[in-house]
Amino acid sequence: MHTLTISNLTKMYPNGVKALDNISIEISNGMFGLLGPNGAGKSTLMKTIAGLQPASSGEIFFNGQDILSDPLLIKRHLGYLPQEFGVYPKLTAYQLLDHLAVLKGVHRSERQDQIHALLQQVNLYAERNREVHRFSGGMRQRFGIAQALLGSPRIIIVDEPTAGLDPEERNRFNNLLSEIGEQVIVLLSTHIVDDVKSLCSRMAIINKGRILAEGSPATFLDSMEGTIWKKSIDKLDLPHYSKNHQVLSTQLNAGRLQIHIHSVNAPGNGFEPVVPGLEDVYFFQLIKENAA
Repeated sequence: MHTLTISNLTKMYPNGVKALDNISIEISNGMFGLLGPNGAGKSTLMKTIAGLQPASSGEIFFNGQDILSDPLLIKRHLGYLPQEFGVYPKLTAYQLLDHLAVLKGVHRSERQDQIHALLQQVNLYAERNREVHRFSGGMRQRFGIAQALLGSPRIIIVDEPTAGLDPEERNRFNNLLSEIGEQVIVLLSTHIVDDVKSLCSRMAIINKGRILAEGSPATFLDSMEGTIWKKSIDKLDLPHYSKNHQVLSTQLNAGRLQIHIHSVNAPGNGFEPVVPGLEDVYFFQLIKENAA
């Protein structure tokens, strides 16, 4: 069992922006979802954990070892798929993995077998002699997971991995992540609620550099039971409902606007109860934070 412990972590940039604000969280084996809007601080947290930038204050321990004072400790055990994954334009999938394996210190006697096995795992073995820059977005993301798995890492960080993928590729990619997460820590940073719901046993919602809530998706959903209501309205009436109710989300459907509201008591006025979704939990936490 591996453990990543983050305590009172703060990151202040030279321009005065506080990207991380006193974050404390503990993560162990399995998939952990970090859910938040763009600009919430997710990528900053990922880069700080990966040793790509220093923290302003706080501590990060991996399996009891201080990785802020010695970033090489985490890099020996880390697989990282950043949001923007660049490739050398003339190298094939096999050549690029071989090059990255050398950089990761994978022994020469193990490299070929490991690369072939990873290409099989991400369903790219047939494309091993094709230049990576010619891959589709989904293929490139699967290649990104292959390079992240080089060297048998104990912790894998994936930053917005399914953004821009079509539904089929997203499903294939998520299935791959689920398999990987059985033995190691997989930290999934995303703004896509469905990815967290379907993949992660634990999650945290982050906004403005702060953790708003942490727990299991099931626990969050149970806590909202009986408090989410829906109604189909004329879109011109939205300001009236926003004034009188805590509107969580809106969705236009056939010219009508379906709204979800949060209310502990039955609001009446044509509202119907609805089973809470993780999206309701997410928007409720963001609205509560903005109102504080």
